Amino acid sequence: MDHRRGRSSPPPPTNSLRDGPTDHFIHIRVGVDSPTPTPFNTMARNSSDEPSSPIRGLATRVFDVVDMDHLHARVVPVADKCRHLALYFACNLGLTVWNKVLLEQFPYPSLLTALHTICGFLGCHILLHRGYFKLSHLTNHENLILYGFSLLYAINIALSNVSLNLVTIPFHQVIRATTPVFTILIHRLIYSEAYPVQTYLSLFPIIVGVGLATYGDYSATLLGFLLTLTGALTAAVKTVVTNRLQTGSLELPALEILYRLSPLAAGYTLLYAWYTGELSSFRVTPFHRSSPPPTDKPLTTNLVLALLGNGILAFLLNVVSFTANKRVGALTMTVAANLKQILTILVGVLGFGFKVGACNAIGMILTLSGGAWYGHVEVAKEGSRRKAPLMPLVNPRA
Repeated sequence: MDHRRGRSSPPPPTNSLRDGPTDHFIHIRVGVDSPTPTPFNTMARNSSDEPSSPIRGLATRVFDVVDMDHLHARVVPVADKCRHLALYFACNLGLTVWNKVLLEQFPYPSLLTALHTICGFLGCHILLHRGYFKLSHLTNHENLILYGFSLLYAINIALSNVSLNLVTIPFHQVIRATTPVFTILIHRLIYSEAYPVQTYLSLFPIIVGVGLATYGDYSATLLGFLLTLTGALTAAVKTVVTNRLQTGSLELPALEILYRLSPLAAGYTLLYAWYTGELSSFRVTPFHRSSPPPTDKPLTTNLVLALLGNGILAFLLNVVSFTANKRVGALTMTVAANLKQILTILVGVLGFGFKVGACNAIGMILTLSGGAWYGHVEVAKEGSRRKAPLMPLVNPRA
């Protein structure tokens, strides 16, 4: 019985990461690019074990770090990862296009983001009462982690919005494209995880390609540059923490995380909308008004339905994004975000008649080629891990 979740735990599958009683053995696949397996101090929760570095020690105390992300990723079939990434791209591109069209009739981006978080909470609330997931019994420390996580999401959005007013869009996209680099640094400094050389090399054409694909007026103030760079770092931290909340010691399902975070994120977003003046400028005009003043945006029935559908799609994207993050890992999600930028440009060219130059086209090809190279490296790495033997490790708690 899982007392923390209040329900009986299902029996582990035969190919589970933990084969047999969880208090006796942990099985780890050792591949050519995997570090030599050693007992994890954080899994033992032994206060006498000293962390390998001050940074890692801080992360262990604050986030209750357990190095399980890469272990979970190794037992997920490649086909399953591809399905989740395909759903992520489809929902993300669909919401991006929908937002672009909708903001022409509803020019309140912060309020639209608040609508997304409210729809996320309502969707999770319905699924909770229909029995699709159950709430865990969290300690005060674990609740504090979730509060900090919601604040991290709000800060990431705020940094992106504020920095856009201080830098040009091409400059903003180039800096944000470096998020995979920060993700690698986080894994290296905090979790002492390294990647194959081919992984590092494949990221180079992806990042450079985004720069060429969005080539334009690269100008920024010093404050804008610092805020944009901080935003890229915050995005990397957010992606890594999203993965650890689902694969670390908490192991919370995606729906529960969204259920707990959505009200907090909605409050932060509404507060930001008030600060920027969106709430004061937003006026709901009557449905029956046939000729509103030019400065008003009538909230018609069709617009309400469009907003509701947009919120539902945003909820689906959040669920798919969290689930995909758990299955493919944080680094792959940051790479997917860069590829999404290129796919968005392609949608603009094909669907909205956007014009791109030769430099932009070369950048798009370079990024897509780098993405294919990265995918090939990941598939090859997965194959080498599956061929490696399983080595049992005695759990220090036994």
